Amino acid sequence: MEKLGSFILDHWILSFALVFVLVLLVSETLKRRMLGFKEVSPSDAIRHINKDDAVVLDVREDKEYAEGHISNALHIPVGVIDKRLQELEPYKSKPVIVYCRSGDRAARASAILRKQGFESVYKLNGGILAWKAANLPLGK
Repeated sequence: MEKLGSFILDHWILSFALVFVLVLLVSETLKRRMLGFKEVSPSDAIRHINKDDAVVLDVREDKEYAEGHISNALHIPVGVIDKRLQELEPYKSKPVIVYCRSGDRAARASAILRKQGFESVYKLNGGILAWKAANLPLGK
């Protein structure tokens, strides 16, 4: 134990960096749990779509959506999701998979849906970029 103390004192920058990284990892995990949605991989998303009749929600901008989207995805840009929640009401008890380009906008939209009482909200981990990387089909 004495050696640990002297190591920390001798290498205080490394020790501080380790503690900082650990705090970031723990806070990110806790934040996601508190927001109430889960992340799914593209293959898990397909399983939810096929098995659980999940609804897919694209929260990208119109131009991005027109360039290619997951087939049968509903399209509501994250900037207007609050104003268009009534369009999603019929799907409140169904699993909803939310995606954007890489994940940031989908996380915001997923948190909004959970706050509005949607039961099963999933964020597509990696967004449409992960979908494309998995060589999965896109609709136009």
